[in-house]
Amino acid sequence: MSSKHLVLGATGSIGYAYTNLLVSQGIKTTIFVRNLEKAKELFGDNSLLEILVGDVNNIKELKSVSSDKDFIFCGINVPYQLWEKQMERVIINVILSAKQNKATILFPENNYAFGNIATPITEKTIPHPTTKKGQIRLNLVNQLKKASEKGDCKVIIIRLPDFFGPNVTNGLIKPIFGEAINNKPIKWMINANIPHQFSFTPDIAKYFHLLTLENSLPNFFLINYSGITVRSIKYLSEKISEIQGNPKKVKIAPKFILNIIALLSPELKELKENFYQFESSIILDGYKLKTMYPKFNETNLETALKITLDWYENNMK
Repeated sequence: MSSKHLVLGATGSIGYAYTNLLVSQGIKTTIFVRNLEKAKELFGDNSLLEILVGDVNNIKELKSVSSDKDFIFCGINVPYQLWEKQMERVIINVILSAKQNKATILFPENNYAFGNIATPITEKTIPHPTTKKGQIRLNLVNQLKKASEKGDCKVIIIRLPDFFGPNVTNGLIKPIFGEAINNKPIKWMINANIPHQFSFTPDIAKYFHLLTLENSLPNFFLINYSGITVRSIKYLSEKISEIQGNPKKVKIAPKFILNIIALLSPELKELKENFYQFESSIILDGYKLKTMYPKFNETNLETALKITLDWYENNMK
């Protein structure tokens, strides 16, 4: 089977949504995974899907599976404590692999490069990272931009807020949906009374696909997706309660408790510099993307929550 689409990180959050979107559109797709059994469990048997096993850190393997691809979706992520050591190498390998066929790299990005910014982030807002992770993310974007300017590849980046959806089981989202399906208070950090942006992974996937169909994008294209801004996490909890028919509360982890736990938890220690994300509302301005696709019907909050809750019920109990 010959496909023009390669998905890296297909068994993760956004990569899973993007893979499902491609095959639902009848598009032959190749995914490159480390865990064959997990991939088969997630995607089943689909004649449109080619599953290859390997490691993105092995440049020979990655080049081999990328040599004839037009689009490479880079949904690879690693735990926070490994970003500094591993993410730059991953991006370099993806760029070198894309260079073979002048492929387009699709890259989901976050808002970390802007620190605790008080105004909405537009595509013209200049990044000013205030954390190590923010600087790492900016470096990754700059590497991609440099490669595109040299003509090695093309790049499409969608800058995203936090995201949820089927198969999103990270340390921020699982304590919401994983607790909710067990009729327990959802868990959040520091402040549940301020607005927070979320995006729904199937909608993210659709926007990425739409952008691959554009013929006039520059070699480097970066755009924001604002998703859904909920008025508070308490409001989100109320919406989950309406769907499930039983009351849900929010269990808040105070900052001083998190600081104590961080002394023993490498994961939480790495998250400390990002606590501002839960003390303030970091807002992406998504006007440009919505203007490009005014007829795109984004999934409303209630439907997105129900789809995610159903997935958790079927897969995480």
